[in-house]
Amino acid sequence: MTVNRERLVAEAVGLLDEGGLAAVTFRRLAQRLGVQAPTLYWHVKNKAALVTALAEAILEPIELRPTESGEGWQDWLSELAQQLRRALLAHPDGAQVVSQAQLSLRMAELSEVAIRTLSESGLPLRDARLTVLAVERFTIGHVLEEQSGPPDVEGFDPEAYSARYPTVVRAIGEYFEPGRTVDDLFRDTLAVILR
Repeated sequence: MTVNRERLVAEAVGLLDEGGLAAVTFRRLAQRLGVQAPTLYWHVKNKAALVTALAEAILEPIELRPTESGEGWQDWLSELAQQLRRALLAHPDGAQVVSQAQLSLRMAELSEVAIRTLSESGLPLRDARLTVLAVERFTIGHVLEEQSGPPDVEGFDPEAYSARYPTVVRAIGEYFEPGRTVDDLFRDTLAVILR
């Protein structure tokens, strides 16, 4: 089967899904495609270009819709951020890939539509841009933390931690009442940003 850019990116996404970003190497990708590694350079010039191509694929499912009648920009942007989070979480290291992408045209398109939507809703252009930037960076950062894996708790003393940081521990315990999840944490923190 002939190697083209679409097939190369699809196989790279497969490697990402199987083993995270560390598994996406030119050697492994060439093996999957049944070619020599130099062949890949016809389609992507280096690892940075490959990461950007992966980011484009990760972000592709996000729907960029206009606001509905009576819908406030906060609700519209919140829904877009939740789509972004789902897209990033759909792939191991998805947030890392998107944060490392250089000049992602899909991310630029998301920003363009979001800034224009907020601006057309009455926000000054500067405020629209800063709001979109804050929401995008919060979302990517939140997912980076979600995808970083559990902390190394060897040698961790919960009693000493609680004694030193009692307000933090109390606030975490109060927030995570039964039934509340990290999804709630994302939505609630996003709502604070949008207020």
